[in-house]
Amino acid sequence: MSLLGRLFGEFVDVIDWVDDSRDTMVWRFPRHGNEIKFGAKLTVREGQTAIFVNEGQVADVLGPGMYELDTQNLPVLSTLQAWPHAFESPFKAEVYFCNTRRFTDLKWGTRNPLMMRDAEFGPIRLRAFGTYTLRITDASRFLREIVGTDGLFSVDEISHQLRNLIASGFASVIASSGIPALDLAAHYPKLGDYLGESLSGMFAEYGLEVPHLTVENISLPPAVEAALDKRTSMGVVGDLGQYFGYQSATAMEEAAKNPGGAAGAGVGIGAGIAMGQQMTSQFPGATPPPLPTKRFHVALEGKPSGPHSQSDIEQMVSAGGMSATTLVWCAGMTEWCPAGDVPELANVLPAESPPPLPQ
Repeated sequence: MSLLGRLFGEFVDVIDWVDDSRDTMVWRFPRHGNEIKFGAKLTVREGQTAIFVNEGQVADVLGPGMYELDTQNLPVLSTLQAWPHAFESPFKAEVYFCNTRRFTDLKWGTRNPLMMRDAEFGPIRLRAFGTYTLRITDASRFLREIVGTDGLFSVDEISHQLRNLIASGFASVIASSGIPALDLAAHYPKLGDYLGESLSGMFAEYGLEVPHLTVENISLPPAVEAALDKRTSMGVVGDLGQYFGYQSATAMEEAAKNPGGAAGAGVGIGAGIAMGQQMTSQFPGATPPPLPTKRFHVALEGKPSGPHSQSDIEQMVSAGGMSATTLVWCAGMTEWCPAGDVPELANVLPAESPPPLPQ
């Protein structure tokens, strides 16, 4: 082989990229002195975009396919400089491969709690986190705005900046949504969609898009969650009087199973009952209702009247409209009987005076 043949054999004639890293976004094809042989084969696979850079400027952007690097197939090459020898010598240019597939399962979250005003709890602090997917939509813009001359650019180099953008956008979305804190879980899908739409303009400035963004969790600070759990527990318990009664009965049952510890258990039961009585006195709903009183029907002038309470009967007796011989009836009696024979009315009727002594 001649010296010229050996020289040209050193030049790269096949340009391609097989990505096995799963996190590389941009990769620059390595070559000695940036020299690419005229007529070389360029293979761009699905999910890739190739960018020619000549003297620091983007010369062409190529999608998936196989290309032969000559002026007939790529007219843009004719604008490149230093083409002596009838376009048959190597030319100098850089080739960047951009990975246009989706980068999935990327994490985002709020490093510090977000302040917001809730209609039920007032001022509260919230934390949130989720996942998102990322994709390059404008390779040349992404190269100009983010990559620059980096020969190996991965997702980790930009994920921190994107997380900050998402967290800032989430703070604005959640503050303007007006959704109560207890109802946020029911709106996770809508919040994720709306957040992705609101950030689309910012990502487009970098040549990127977020096809899917999810909100996985929105949580309160631990102290607030503990207070909320106590409030929930009170709602589950319901009637505190019945709850303490049940607790006392359970303690007595446990004490009966352990006679040796009955004394100590008795002290605990007494304290529990006392506490239950004290708690019951503080809640009006736990006070027992008043005992029911009997109501009587009264026979006045041969006609039934009533029912009357005992206070009504006292007024009738005081007015002289009723005496011990007046017939009365109430629920539970089989027939009408004189009022003087009813124990409940004994204190209402006046005591009978004795008849006069015989002469």
